[in-house]
Amino acid sequence: MSIATSIEIDAAGLYYKELNAQIRDAVSEGALKVVLKNVTGQRYIGTNLYGTVDRDTLRKLEIEIHGTPGNDLGMFLDGPTITVHGNVMDGSGNTMNHGRIVAHGRAGDITGFSARGGEMFIKGNAGYRVGIHMKEYGDMRPVMTIGGATQDFLGEYMAGGVVIILGLTLKPGEAHYCNHVGTGMHGGMIFLRGNIEPHQIGTGVGMPELTDKDAELLTNYIAEYGRLFDTDVSEIKLEDFTKLAPLSVRPYKQVYAY
Repeated sequence: MSIATSIEIDAAGLYYKELNAQIRDAVSEGALKVVLKNVTGQRYIGTNLYGTVDRDTLRKLEIEIHGTPGNDLGMFLDGPTITVHGNVMDGSGNTMNHGRIVAHGRAGDITGFSARGGEMFIKGNAGYRVGIHMKEYGDMRPVMTIGGATQDFLGEYMAGGVVIILGLTLKPGEAHYCNHVGTGMHGGMIFLRGNIEPHQIGTGVGMPELTDKDAELLTNYIAEYGRLFDTDVSEIKLEDFTKLAPLSVRPYKQVYAY
C-alpha cells in the first residue's frame, strides 16, 4: 500500500517507542515529510531511521515537530532535517552524522554531544556543556550555530567541529556568563560574539585572529541563521567575534604521559 509523501502524526498520549515506530513505518512506506503534532517529551525522535530507505532518500526526509521533544532528539541522525517549533531538551544532536536540526526556541544541556557531522541551528539560548566531545573526520565536520548564549563548559573536550555563538539574547554591553569555556579542548573552533574575559576560558585555549576562511564560514552561517528564523542579522559584525582554538592536541599530556 502506498502512502502520501507527507503524513501527519498526532503524538498526544503516545509512548516514545510507539511514536518512533510510527515515524519509521511512515518513512519506510515512502513519506518524505513527517509532521508531528502535540509532541510532549517523547525521546529519540529521528533516531533509528537508517536502513528504512536508501541514504539519498533519507537525506530528503523532513521531520517537523510541533511541541517539545524529549532528550536525544536526532540521536545518530544520518541525513534528515528536523525542524522543531519550540524548545528542545538535553542531548539534541547526540552523535549525529549527517542532516540538520533547527530549533525555533531554546536548547538544553549537552546539545551536540559527540556530534560527528551535520548542522544545528538554535534560535535562543542553550544550556551547559554545549558541544561537548564534538569531533570531525575527513569531510565530516559538525557546525552548531546558537543565536543566544550558553551556560558553563561550552566546548568541553571538543576534538573537532565548529560552534558559533551569536549572543543575540545578551543586553547591549552585557558580557557572556559562561565559564570554563573550552576546558580540555583539543580540536575544533568556537566563535563567540560579545565580551568574554580570559578567566572564563579554559587552560590551553588560545584566541587566534580570524582568517579569511573563518570570515567566509561565519558570514554563511550567520546568513543562514537569519533566513531560517526570519531574523535581521545585519547588525552582526565579524569584528565582534572572538575565536577560540586549542593550543595543543594533547592538553593533558603532562598528566597522562611519562
